[in-house]
Amino acid sequence: MTTSIASQLQRLCGHLAIATWLLIGIGGATRVMNAGLACPDWPLCYGSWLPWQQFNLQVFLEWFHRLDAAALGLGTLVLVALGWRSRSHLPRGWPWAATGCLLLIGLQATLGALTVTELLRFDIVTAHLGTALLFLVSLLGLKAALQPRSPLTAEPAVPLPFIALAAIAVYVQCLLGALVGSRWALHQCLAGSQLCGVLQSHLWGVVPTTLLIAILAGVAWWRGQRRWASQLGGLLSLQLLLGWGTYHWHLQIEPLTVGHQMVGAALLGFLASSGFRAHFSPLSSVPEESMYDVKQRQQTEVPA
Repeated sequence: MTTSIASQLQRLCGHLAIATWLLIGIGGATRVMNAGLACPDWPLCYGSWLPWQQFNLQVFLEWFHRLDAAALGLGTLVLVALGWRSRSHLPRGWPWAATGCLLLIGLQATLGALTVTELLRFDIVTAHLGTALLFLVSLLGLKAALQPRSPLTAEPAVPLPFIALAAIAVYVQCLLGALVGSRWALHQCLAGSQLCGVLQSHLWGVVPTTLLIAILAGVAWWRGQRRWASQLGGLLSLQLLLGWGTYHWHLQIEPLTVGHQMVGAALLGFLASSGFRAHFSPLSSVPEESMYDVKQRQQTEVPA
């Protein structure tokens, strides 16, 4: 693999992943600000690419959300084109995986259009977020597949299936949270005892998901990956705190609701990125102390 090509594509995947995470936050802000139908048509907004006369906060949010999504699509197209042009220098199957990301962009655009034309139908809104999260995870997988094969990059020293199980649990929780939000289940349950089952499914899902992540962080700490365990525990604690605040104030504080969605996506991305790094590293079982010894030996080794 040519190092320069791999590093360029790695950086592009990283930039696109960050852009996707930010777009998820913008989409959350669009929902909580009731701006999902601020532009009544699609892909134009009030029949124009730039509806100056209709601009207010809600129209701007929906318009900017679409603009950001279009820019992300163009970036993914560039990623795919570069991948196929440099396919002889990349791992086998990498260009096809990148093409799969482009297909996810097409599906996401379709769901975005249906979100408007179907008047924010809850299942479409939930699928819209679910596809965005899958796209984020796919980009992190593409990035990890290009990582240098070195014991110094092999982390974390925890069972890969356990990481995958925790990531799946977080993904399901994100979908349940989107379902609660898209159906306004919290408001309806508190106001008239309707859709309480939808709300309870998300609340009860917190328990096994939290236990999985807590055990995962504990195992990582015990095996010497204390920095990784601290980062994971910090994300979990922040997510639980934001979730409590969102529930306590009945979704009335918009930044809390948006932050809850973004930290959930960040937690999923953290787990997915760690799992992919462990999967693609042939030395993923090397503990942190051993990696330190390898680094010290490389620095002090004198050529014969």
